[in-house]
Amino acid sequence: MSRLSSLLPLVLISSIAMAQAPQGQPPQAQPPPTPQQRVAMLKQWLQASQAQLRTYEWVETTVISVKGEEKSRKQNTCYYGVDGKLQKVAAAEPAADSGGGPLKKRIVAKKKEEMTTYMQEAAALIHSYVPPDPDRIQQSVNAGKMTLAPLDGGRRVQLVFKDYLKAGDSLSVDIENPTNRLMGMGVASYLADSPSDAVQLNVGMGVLPDGTIYTAKTTLQAPAKDLTVVIENTGYRHAAH
Repeated sequence: MSRLSSLLPLVLISSIAMAQAPQGQPPQAQPPPTPQQRVAMLKQWLQASQAQLRTYEWVETTVISVKGEEKSRKQNTCYYGVDGKLQKVAAAEPAADSGGGPLKKRIVAKKKEEMTTYMQEAAALIHSYVPPDPDRIQQSVNAGKMTLAPLDGGRRVQLVFKDYLKAGDSLSVDIENPTNRLMGMGVASYLADSPSDAVQLNVGMGVLPDGTIYTAKTTLQAPAKDLTVVIENTGYRHAAH
C-alpha cells in the first residue's frame, strides 16, 4: 500500500466539503461531518491501515502481572502470511525457577495452573477488540447504539459503540479533528460470560513513517483477579517476504 491509502480519510473530508459548496464557488467553512460520515471515514481509515500493516513485521511483547508482580512475559515476532492470516513466532523463553523445596514448587505450580486459563482469556479478549472490526462498528450503528461527544473543546471527538462485541459492553474511539485520525480507544467489557468479571481496556496508537497507524500499547485491567495484561508492539519494519 502507498502513503496515499493513509490519506483516504482526508480525501473523503475534502470531497464532502466540495460537494456541499455551491457550484462555481470555492468551498466555504462547512459544518463538521455528521456522525454517519465520521463512521464511514473511520471504517475507511481502519481498512486502509490494516492493509498497510500487512507489509510489516513487528515484535509483540505481552506482560501479565498479578497484584503488581510480573508473572509472565512473552514475545512473538508477528507478520502476515501469504494467506493473509496473522502469523506469530514465539521467542525462546527462559526456564522459570520458583525456588524453594518440593512443597513450595507444588503450591506455585497449582497457583500458576489456576491463573493460566484466566490469563489466556484476558489476552484473547484484547485481540477481540483490537484492532476494531469495521463490520462490528457498522452493526452497532445500524442498531442505533452509537453516540458522539466532543472532547477538548472540539479538538477531538469520541464515538461510543454500545454492545460492540458482547451485551452491555462498549467500545469508545477518540478521533482527531479535522483529520479523523484515530488517537486512542477504550473498552468496557467482561471476561467469559460473567458481567460481574468486568475489565477495562486502554489503547494507545502510534504512527509509522509512512503514515500507517498501529496499536502501540494496550493495557487490560481485571480488578476481580487483580490482573494486568500489557501488550506492546514495537520494532516495525517492512517484511522481507
